[in-house]
Amino acid sequence: MKASQTATRVNAQKASALEAVKTALEGAKADQHNIFLSLNPLALEQAARVDARVKSGEHLPLAGVPIALKDNLCVAGLPATAGSRILEDYVSPYTGSAVQRLLDAGAVVIGKTNLDEFGMGSSGENSAFGATLNPRDPTRVPGGSSSGSAASVAAGIVPVALGTDTGGSIRLPAAFTGCIGMKPTYGRVSRYGVIAYASSLDQVGPFALDSADLAIMLQTICAHDPRDATSLETATDFTAVLEGSIKGWRIGLVSEAMGAGNSASVIGAIESARATLETLGASVVDISLPSLEAGLAAYYLIATPEASSNLARYDGMRFSKRSSDVSGDINEVMSRSRGEGFGAEVKRRILMGTYALSSGYYDAYYSKALRARALIAAEFARIFEGVDALLLPTAPSAAFKLGAKADALSMYLTDVDTVTVNLAGLPAISLPFGFEDETGAYSSSAGLPIGVQFIAPLLEDARLVTLSATLERATDAAFLRV
Repeated sequence: MKASQTATRVNAQKASALEAVKTALEGAKADQHNIFLSLNPLALEQAARVDARVKSGEHLPLAGVPIALKDNLCVAGLPATAGSRILEDYVSPYTGSAVQRLLDAGAVVIGKTNLDEFGMGSSGENSAFGATLNPRDPTRVPGGSSSGSAASVAAGIVPVALGTDTGGSIRLPAAFTGCIGMKPTYGRVSRYGVIAYASSLDQVGPFALDSADLAIMLQTICAHDPRDATSLETATDFTAVLEGSIKGWRIGLVSEAMGAGNSASVIGAIESARATLETLGASVVDISLPSLEAGLAAYYLIATPEASSNLARYDGMRFSKRSSDVSGDINEVMSRSRGEGFGAEVKRRILMGTYALSSGYYDAYYSKALRARALIAAEFARIFEGVDALLLPTAPSAAFKLGAKADALSMYLTDVDTVTVNLAGLPAISLPFGFEDETGAYSSSAGLPIGVQFIAPLLEDARLVTLSATLERATDAAFLRV
């Protein structure tokens, strides 16, 4: 049942939060895709409290809605591993702001979901606790790094979930599993209570299966928070734009994103989306975004130095798991703790970031990447003077086979269409729009899900909700039937 339907029925006392949460917990326990790292032992007790609040006369926007959280989001009393051995024993003493807003609205956390370690990955294979499997095809990746959150929605265990997006970590798994995933404008959702990967790029966002649920989630989590210095003081009624029209809109199709690196199915999905948009009265024009080609290099030269700095705290001394071998001096214990606790991809990115920040290389790499970031943001601003939104693929292909991209470079190239959004702080959404059939061609009826991506100007997150809802109505929600 959709989140909006559950909340309506629970608020009307035609259904109970307790039953909704019990059903979700049963689904989580039966799951065989390695989606959950831990379940909430107090979920049923918390659901009973929601029922009591409703009976006392409270109206709760998410009354009784079971939700799943990426395991880098803190909840008091629950583990927060970030998918890493170095935090496998950590239990959070506090609840993050975005999560607290969901709880206040009547949602119930059923568990914490698997992820690429510290959010570093595009496939869901980098978790210290094993790869997440794609519910659409367990031989394929679900995308990353918010792999478990996307899979929990795609598998029908929960109607909505939260993830984080640093360079595509919500949009990629949404595309690979066939659900909606949105990264809001940087600063629209508080990062208080998020285990950081790259602080200037990380943003919390929702997964959903329809636009109404997406709007409710955004309405709940987008709010100013004085505990986050980057939090913006903005307010938008996302539910009010669900009935909006895109007639007269100009949509820019990014030429640089339509090259030979895309599969035939992805090109087919974009062409299908373009035709649908034009049928709805929007004009789709080809535009050039040259900075897309520089996005990956700039992203990895900004994200990895920030990761190197953020992850320095996990030293086995003041914070995080310590090596059982405590012989030697403090430096040896710290080195062993970090060596045992971090996985290969996290070590790679820490080393890359430390190198980029080191004496003699700062100006050549990190400083130059920051200048490129400013140029990318300026280029987006210029393009948005003439278009209302941008259209491009979410990923160059449908979900690939587990283990198919063993080398780091080929995995990084999966992010080619998503990272520039984070560099510019823009809102973006991935919508399922058709499938890849067994021959690799585009299909409108069955196969592996294909995602198309829309990008909006800063703070124009509502446009993406309108786009989602309009396309949902126009296709009779066919692109959501996966």
